[in-house]
Amino acid sequence: MFLRTKILSPMTNITLFAQIIQLLKRNTFNSLVNKYQTDKHSKGINSWTHLVSMLFLQFAKANSLSEISNGLKITSGDLNHLGIQKKVPCKSSLSYENKHRNWELYRDYCMSLYESITNEGIFKQVKFRISRKIYLLDSTTVTLCLKL
Repeated sequence: MFLRTKILSPMTNITLFAQIIQLLKRNTFNSLVNKYQTDKHSKGINSWTHLVSMLFLQFAKANSLSEISNGLKITSGDLNHLGIQKKVPCKSSLSYENKHRNWELYRDYCMSLYESITNEGIFKQVKFRISRKIYLLDSTTVTLCLKL
């Protein structure tokens, strides 16, 4: 899913996050929303907006709901390119949805994405032969203790 690259013209100004969101299968997500009826009595944000907000939390390494709300507010212009038609969700709406929305929707969607990726054969192993030695440098730090 994330290994595919999209070639954009130099005039387009779409963020990397928006390009990742465009790779998600919206039809599958909508069928799961209909199955679990998660948007039936939704007055605040819909399931797709909730998903995009939680993905933004992960990619931005945000620590709070206010960071999600403020981070989405500072993105360029409206959020139509992310599939969000209404305004940016506030932290109280996100908190309510995190508590009350059916988690099985997101579990099933994740599993369907996983199945589609494995069926595409992206992660299949390829055998190859290396003709020369490969030298690697390790950049991790090792803490040393001096015992007296």
